[in-house]
Amino acid sequence: MDKANGLEKSKDERPIHTTTSSSNPKQNPMPLTLRPPSSAFSFLSPIATPTATHRFFTIPRASTQLAPTPPPVIKTAPVIVIGAGLAGLAAATRLNSDNIPFLLLEASDGVGGRVRTDVVDGFLLDRGFQIFITAYPEAQRLLNYSDLNLQKFYSGAKVYYDGEFHTVADPLRHFSDSVLSLGNPIGSVLDKLLIALTRARVLSKSDEEILNADEVPTIQLLKSIGFSDSMIGRFFRPFFGGIFFDPELETTSRLFDFIFKVLALGDNTLPANGIGEIPIQLAAKLPSDSILLNTRVVSVDFNDSDSPLVTLESGEIVKSELGVIMAVEEPALDKILAGRPASVQKKKPARSTVCLYFTLDRDQIPVRDPVLFLNGSGKGIINNMFFATNVAPSYGPPNKALASVTLIGLYENDSDDDLRTKVIKELSGWFGASKVESWQFLRTYRIGFAQPNQAPPTDLMKNPKIGSGLYLCGDYVTSATFDGALVSGRRAVEALLKDRVLAPV
Repeated sequence: MDKANGLEKSKDERPIHTTTSSSNPKQNPMPLTLRPPSSAFSFLSPIATPTATHRFFTIPRASTQLAPTPPPVIKTAPVIVIGAGLAGLAAATRLNSDNIPFLLLEASDGVGGRVRTDVVDGFLLDRGFQIFITAYPEAQRLLNYSDLNLQKFYSGAKVYYDGEFHTVADPLRHFSDSVLSLGNPIGSVLDKLLIALTRARVLSKSDEEILNADEVPTIQLLKSIGFSDSMIGRFFRPFFGGIFFDPELETTSRLFDFIFKVLALGDNTLPANGIGEIPIQLAAKLPSDSILLNTRVVSVDFNDSDSPLVTLESGEIVKSELGVIMAVEEPALDKILAGRPASVQKKKPARSTVCLYFTLDRDQIPVRDPVLFLNGSGKGIINNMFFATNVAPSYGPPNKALASVTLIGLYENDSDDDLRTKVIKELSGWFGASKVESWQFLRTYRIGFAQPNQAPPTDLMKNPKIGSGLYLCGDYVTSATFDGALVSGRRAVEALLKDRVLAPV
């Protein structure tokens, strides 16, 4: 559910088969216009300060006359950050806090990487299923939760099994619901006791202890704790499988324990203006002329020195004085570094997902609670779904509701029409055909790189330095979470500063 720092967008990551347009300026918040760099680019020049209310960043490209080969170095920046996802923005935030000038280069038309929100006919469509957990420690340090206007999910879930829904509730937040659910078929009374014991176990450990602990696949951990097959199949597979985009639960037990801990300490939420408000808030605090959008990096070279040269798709070259921080997804990393040994290792298949959005009249919502629905039946293609407007009414117009449906995997052999038909048929069994068949399709997102694969063995405390003057950050460097991406950006800067003797050892 976290998502991140991609420099390149594969064709699978573009929204397709939309029935409406998001180009209506009345539906989009006021854009923030960033000043284009002049030919005499200077980090000492005055800057405009953006406000937190702006949502989109745009920057005209400056025309540059390039010499024949080799192209000249047209700019020099103390630090260059490549990729304006969460990790890149966290790195830029850390540099800015130390008054170290930087240039943040982003290939797309906006900040956020995988963490973005589109506006379609008054609906807010997050690019895939994403939930923000308030107890993320790094996020608490970097973000203003009040300005995000976080809207809470119900602390639990409704699990579809044997033709009906059964409630699984957090006993500390919904005690009466928890007591009433003791006899339901989603696990035994012993299973619910084991959840309490697991909660106590993870809360007794520091985050560092959890991320460095001995590891096994999550499925193996759950079985060793003693959870029943029914509890694993009907609750853990759809719930944590939806978080990791991994229904087989092969993800490391380290990540399971970390997520279990922050879920115990915090709330599942959505920002009122969409998940994309998180990176936008981070970017709004940075010098506006330090961010260049629509600026694709094609290579990073060293030119017989420890000051990397960054070549742009336009042919322009930017030289770093202190170092380059790579904040891009794994597929883009290998292309940019052109197979440098320090960057290449055997990659595990990425986690993928498909997200479909539907709209319906708000008075036709079958359930009013801000709850996540899980497929515990072991059948069908839906993993989870929820009514986004139940959680945050601002996700849709006043009289309309928004339904978000998540599948795990890319379903490459199914057309969008086929998937839509299958999803509607499956949801008809959940809520009744007479209600679901009237839902209107809005958009499908196929996300090839939704999350890095963090099956064991993992190293969630990797050294950010991958070469002389070259540093790496992203959720695949730490934990595959919002928080992991933010932590990785800070650590990359700290490693750079230590190498350049700009910070205490």
